Amino acid sequence: MIAIVLLGASSISASAQPILDMCAPNQRNTPDKTCIVDGDTLWLNGENIRLEGFDTPEPQTNICGGDQEKALAAQASARLRELLNGNEWTIERDGMDRNGRTLATIRIGGRDVGEWLVEERLARWWQDGEEWWCAD
Repeated sequence: MIAIVLLGASSISASAQPILDMCAPNQRNTPDKTCIVDGDTLWLNGENIRLEGFDTPEPQTNICGGDQEKALAAQASARLRELLNGNEWTIERDGMDRNGRTLATIRIGGRDVGEWLVEERLARWWQDGEEWWCAD
C-alpha cells in the first residue's frame, strides 16, 4: 500500500486503498484486519478506528430504536463503505478514546465523511446530544 504521511494525515490513493467489506460477526482481530464495523467505526490494517465528531445507530446493541435502529445502522454502514470504496480519502488520527480505539477523521476531497452521513440523516453530530433514531 502506498501512503503519504503529512502532519498526522495519510492519503490513500484509490488504486492503493483496500476494498472495505463489512466485518464478519466474531471476526478475529489480526494485524491485517481491514473492514467496516458500523457507520462510525472501522478496522484498517489491524487498527481499530472510531471516526470523530458524529454518531451512527448501533447495529449490534439495539440501544433504543428496535428494528428501525438496526435498519438505519445497516444503511449508515453501507453508505460509509460506498464512500470509502468509491473515492480517494485521507485519514487524520487524533489520539485514542477510552476504549483504546484510534480517534480519527476521514476526509474525501477535504470533506469529513460524517458530513455526508449527517446530511443524509444516517448520523448525528455528537454535540446534538439527541439520538433521534430513538424517538417514538
